[in-house]
Amino acid sequence: MSTLSARELVLPPNLMSLARLPLAVLFPFVATRPALALGVLCCAGLTDVLDGWLARRSGQVTRTGAIVDPIADKVFVLAVVGTLLHSGVLPLWGIPALLARELLELPLALWIAVSRRFRGARLSTASANIPGKLATAVQFAAVLSAIALPAALPAMLTAAALAGAAAGVSYWARQLRRVPGPGAA
Repeated sequence: MSTLSARELVLPPNLMSLARLPLAVLFPFVATRPALALGVLCCAGLTDVLDGWLARRSGQVTRTGAIVDPIADKVFVLAVVGTLLHSGVLPLWGIPALLARELLELPLALWIAVSRRFRGARLSTASANIPGKLATAVQFAAVLSAIALPAALPAMLTAAALAGAAAGVSYWARQLRRVPGPGAA
């Protein structure tokens, strides 16, 4: 099982990922002020793009980063979705629409976590891909529309659900291609 390394945790890409945690705490306090809410969202989006880019560019891709980045993403997403739902800006059906990718990935993550066949291959299979990046961008646009352009929200939530489903299916397909044979362990 992967463990967090304090030495890796303080590398700049991982600190950038961790920056999303205080932004997640801040979002509920600024959600009713569109300019500030958009600013927090943009900062979180920027750290999400830059952490991976910086890690690859500086040769600081680590197991700790592979754990911290998605956790920071999920904490931020939950804070935003919870806040928008609580404030009545996001309809109830918007939750599965925004979280379609995560809902499809959860059984896959659980399967990988408990399967002996995936030991040693978990880090390499956790990387994002084009459908995943697209789903993130559409989710971000849907949240922006919830705050700044509510009339576009139903269409954006539908697009987020479709992009999320495509990303989830692509992660499953990629993982199924990497399933070790029955004799491998």
